[in-house]
Amino acid sequence: MPRHKRLDVLNALVQTGVAPVFYHSDLETVKAIARACVAGGVRVLEFTNRGDFAWEVFAGLEKFCAKELPDAIPGAGSVLDAPTAALYIASGANFIVGPVTNPDVARLSNRRKVAYIPGCATPSEVSNAEEMGCEVVKVFPAKAAGGPDFVREVLAPMPWSSIMPTGGLDVTRESLEPWFKAGVVSVGIGSKLISPDLIKARDWDGLTRRCRDVTALIREMRSAK
Repeated sequence: MPRHKRLDVLNALVQTGVAPVFYHSDLETVKAIARACVAGGVRVLEFTNRGDFAWEVFAGLEKFCAKELPDAIPGAGSVLDAPTAALYIASGANFIVGPVTNPDVARLSNRRKVAYIPGCATPSEVSNAEEMGCEVVKVFPAKAAGGPDFVREVLAPMPWSSIMPTGGLDVTRESLEPWFKAGVVSVGIGSKLISPDLIKARDWDGLTRRCRDVTALIREMRSAK
């Protein structure tokens, strides 16, 4: 059962403005990543369903967070179908993210009051996801879908939409500023935030600093609007 209520998850995502997107098969490494991100001010953590028995690693992560990092909000990403979503929700996932929009996942998540952030690449997909009760939608793949211009043009007739782009984003001002100027509520960042070199070096202090720098940059960009 999720530890965090859906409203709290969504509010934390919007408040922080960034969700790290990552996968690793080693539980101790995943724990260290979570600890470093939370120390850097990033609470919402998207662990992707990418490897064999990934849900078992996630279950270990959530148990660790429940005991050692209660403010952390781990959720599951790359979820394509309802059975997989159910498996992660039973393992404690506080939110579900998908590269596509699946009505069965939306129904399941709504039944359990779990935030579902589906992947959308057209205005119709965004609108359909919202009709299913999705408060935040993920534009994916972000650049291929049209970049910040896509977000800006969708929000013109649909200003109530809450959009989180994922795919190809970097931690730099040059990468992030156009998205926040376009009106996104948050961004998902993968290997440019939790980069392979930091993991290989086990440079968890470096990851904490990077998370702290990104959240500070997002606060600055928002205050300048």
